[in-house]
Amino acid sequence: MTESTVQCWLVEREFGTRNIVTLVYATPDGSRYQQRERSSTALQTGSQVTAATAVPESDLEPVEDEQTRERYATEVERVTDQYEPDDPI
Repeated sequence: MTESTVQCWLVEREFGTRNIVTLVYATPDGSRYQQRERSSTALQTGSQVTAATAVPESDLEPVEDEQTRERYATEVERVTDQYEPDDPI
């Protein structure tokens, strides 16, 4: 049986102090998200960050506060207006 996925959009990117980039992808309504960490070296050598990605339902976490949900939903709207899902961002 295959698990269903949800298309999530890049809403946040943070560059950490240990050469780690934290990426946050959220659902269009901003209610759920997935956080990923990648080394900046991997991102520079071919592992592209795309505007959207398919995330398994079970890998999504709820967004607890209303302010963050609204910010994520607004950012998804901005990204979808400017990019196609597979566009590097």
